[in-house]
Amino acid sequence: MNTDATTIALNDGQRGITYAAMHEAAQTLADVLRAQSTRVLATLMDNSPAWVIADLAAGQAGVVHVPLPAFFTPAQIGHALMAAGVDSLLTTEAVAKQWAHAPRQDCTVAGQALQCLRLPALQQTFPAGTAKITFTSGTTGQPKGVCLTAQGMRQVADGLVLALEPLGIRRHLCALPFAVLLENIAGVMAPLARGAEIIVLPLGDLGLTGSSSFDPARFHAAVQQHQPNSLILLPQMLRAWVGWLSRQGQRAPASLRMVAVGGAAVGAPLIEAAHRLGIPAYEGYGLSEGASVQTLNLPGADRPGSAGKPLPHASVRVTRDGELEVSGSLFAGYLGDPKAPPDWWPTGDLGHIDADGFVQVRGRRKNVLITAFGRNVSPEWVETALRGENAIGQAVVLGDGQAALSAVLWPTNPAIADSELHAAVHVANASLPDYARIRHWVRAAAAFSADTGMATANGRPQRDAILARHAEALGLLADAAL
Repeated sequence: MNTDATTIALNDGQRGITYAAMHEAAQTLADVLRAQSTRVLATLMDNSPAWVIADLAAGQAGVVHVPLPAFFTPAQIGHALMAAGVDSLLTTEAVAKQWAHAPRQDCTVAGQALQCLRLPALQQTFPAGTAKITFTSGTTGQPKGVCLTAQGMRQVADGLVLALEPLGIRRHLCALPFAVLLENIAGVMAPLARGAEIIVLPLGDLGLTGSSSFDPARFHAAVQQHQPNSLILLPQMLRAWVGWLSRQGQRAPASLRMVAVGGAAVGAPLIEAAHRLGIPAYEGYGLSEGASVQTLNLPGADRPGSAGKPLPHASVRVTRDGELEVSGSLFAGYLGDPKAPPDWWPTGDLGHIDADGFVQVRGRRKNVLITAFGRNVSPEWVETALRGENAIGQAVVLGDGQAALSAVLWPTNPAIADSELHAAVHVANASLPDYARIRHWVRAAAAFSADTGMATANGRPQRDAILARHAEALGLLADAAL
């Protein structure tokens, strides 16, 4: 990285921190970690320059970094700390009170007062080369540790820098938690590798609360104020922002050159609606086991509805039974599992690669429904079509062993009437073959979130819980297999 030391690296909305100051602060913290013989450092805090510096310091000190999402439950945090053998925890004074008896020392990083707690920990054995452990909550809500190497993460960052170089991105606004691997690598490591400026605000200033509450008006105000060139959003955030802009008769700032969207299927209608409002939204695809991102649509190489083409660091292929496999920048292994991953990692996602090289993702292999007529249907495919309608914010499709498919729907706005949802289903059905159309639907009892028990902490629907809660209304058996 040939960056002038006086170039601003981190901007917290109040002041800028130069590359020189950032690296000096990281070295100082690295010295502290070495002095206290830290082996595994966990961070538990909101987005801030201090988080970025702690991440850099861990790398400089040769310490394994375990970023913990603030939206994890206490039980999930406790599991992650124990499973990873965390011996040092860097957090705020308010959060540190949860470990009242742990030895600690005050630690100021980038002007932020923090505390470094020393925790009793069993020394764990990690796969060779482990530099970071990212915990993802699966469908059971039990966090699973994915062990990443510094080399693998650098490959992804360098691949993104190469792919995005023609866009001349100089300012990136971080809109997702740093503990989410996608923002950590694509929103921090890649911009820093390019010598760009990262705008680092508390997530509340961007309208994001917890894992699923998002205020698009507040978000838009922040984007207007800071005029970034790039953002990374989840589909639900993009959908809410598009809806808000449409209702307000506004457009996105002209400063934007790339809004990468990932984490779940987006769908062509939402991408096209975003483009009409001046949001340069481009869908991508990736998984933690591949260090966050493998494919991405780009200006000049864009096919809405697809996940884009493989990035320079990644290769993608399709098995005979339609499962996507990826290679390049793969993880070192799972925490607690001695087996090394194969050269080609089975993603568990179904899809294909079209004649022009665009990757099409159809959904999770394990979620495939087999109707009473023997037709295999990926529910994510139908759910994406449903969410492409403005009235539908969340959708889960059911119907394994049934003659027709059913859906549980939650509107983009609670004020939306059932008649509007019905019309939206009718339009979505018109784009689907007869065997994949929704014949019966119900309005969800509540939004799909971790708080309602109908989604994991990172937003994936809990299909069994949703079925059990709505089976009677749908006329389905509560114990129907998904």
